[in-house]
Amino acid sequence: MALPRSTPESQGVDSVGLCEWVQAADEQVDSMHSLMVLRNGQVIAEAWWKPESAEKPHILWSLSKSFTSTAVGLAVTEGKMSIDDRVLEFFPDQAPEQPSANLRAMRVRDLLTMSTGHQDPPSLGDDQPWVDSFLNQDVPHKPGTHFRYNTPATYMLSAIVQKVTGETVLDYLKPRLFDPLGISNPRWDESPQGISIGGYGLFLRTEDIAKFGQLYLQKGRWQGEQLIPEAWIELATTKQVSNGSNPDSDWDQGYAFQFWRCRHDAYRGDGKDGQFCVVLPDQQVVVAMTANSRDLQGQLNLVWEKLLPAIKPQPLPENPSGLARLKSAVADLEATR
Repeated sequence: MALPRSTPESQGVDSVGLCEWVQAADEQVDSMHSLMVLRNGQVIAEAWWKPESAEKPHILWSLSKSFTSTAVGLAVTEGKMSIDDRVLEFFPDQAPEQPSANLRAMRVRDLLTMSTGHQDPPSLGDDQPWVDSFLNQDVPHKPGTHFRYNTPATYMLSAIVQKVTGETVLDYLKPRLFDPLGISNPRWDESPQGISIGGYGLFLRTEDIAKFGQLYLQKGRWQGEQLIPEAWIELATTKQVSNGSNPDSDWDQGYAFQFWRCRHDAYRGDGKDGQFCVVLPDQQVVVAMTANSRDLQGQLNLVWEKLLPAIKPQPLPENPSGLARLKSAVADLEATR
């Protein structure tokens, strides 16, 4: 079930500007693997740097977190849990003998917003079950008051979803998200305890990432069906906690429910090495990117500097020469750096 394709100009985007973005990404990002741009639900540009390809799944790293958040939202919608449930309630047999007041106070909401109260994220290894490692970590801060990026917190969300549904996050999402979007054969690595890792470990194709972003842009609606409640989409993508004050950093614009807020009133799912699903509601644009990048801010800067100026409010006259230039630019991309 492929997304529809159309020319950039028919969707109000300048082909020449898109071409300049692709070329800049090729020259400046070390190294791009793929990109796809949607406007109004239409794919207007797509590129893969060899040996990557349209059909090749790519590791998402922490972009996986946004999918785990979606599973939480669906479980909440189905009445299986609440974001105000306390974390310890789900694991009575794995709790420390004398849990601290801060650990007892920690809620699902705090896992979602990376404000668990940890100073140092728990280390998950082979020495004990991952849930036990998390629950035995010191919680010096009051939950909800201290943002600290925390991949084990996302694992706990996955473990909670599995507790309340009896399925891994992967299996739970298949009929509710992956199948309706036409995402086939998703793979999600598991912990030694058989729980989807949640915070990373998901493998999808570039177009699958784009579909996920488009679903969120459409407030959870897909082909006439409301897959995710609009209220959850709004909650999950709105700033929930502050994480800095630098106006030039896309990592200081606030954090939502496993989504980052961006400049330009955008939001994104975000993974190590440059895995991005950027949603720009004001422009009705979705950008999916995979990479092995050393400069994530630089990679995002190109979206703002090159793509945004190419987006116009109305359709443009077709530009055959500009489109030919774009197609030529994406035809022979090589991962040479």
